[in-house]
Amino acid sequence: MTTDRQRRETFTLAAGWLILALSGGALFLPLLEGRRGALLIGALLIAAGLVEMAGTARRGGKRPFALAAGLVTALIGLLFIGRPATSFIPALYLIAAWLAARCLLLLGAALQSKRPSTRRWTGIAAITDALLALLVLTGVSIATLVTTLFGATPDLVASFAWVLAASFAATGLMLLELAVCEEEEAA
Repeated sequence: MTTDRQRRETFTLAAGWLILALSGGALFLPLLEGRRGALLIGALLIAAGLVEMAGTARRGGKRPFALAAGLVTALIGLLFIGRPATSFIPALYLIAAWLAARCLLLLGAALQSKRPSTRRWTGIAAITDALLALLVLTGVSIATLVTTLFGATPDLVASFAWVLAASFAATGLMLLELAVCEEEEAA
């Protein structure tokens, strides 16, 4: 018979793997153009936000910062879905604001956590989002790697793909580590 703790561990593990899969999906953004790219960004953000919120809620309701980080992700996704014609220049600012908000919320979640390993991994996810926000705001392009992989691609779309993928990867890895922490705590 499985306990509630085991179900939470399994759910958190599944949420981590799902967000890592979304990270892989973000890498295909350079293959889409304009409206379809904005819709993919929105769909990925909504999915990641909902998965993160579900994973947080499943671990207990006393994590308002972590829950808010998932909510912010889903809400920014709705902005992309609601305005699919969003040009990529304003979208860069939306993504930078989203990353900055997630950073602050995840730092709050890290400070709120009682377990050192949870604090560490939540902090790593927060720092990753902060660095990505700075990357987007300073205009440092990582399109060279994307161009090598996918061919000629507009710089902004390529940067979007990798920024989303990196943020999702950090969140997915954080959730995988949290699942392992829950398992170790139960042992």
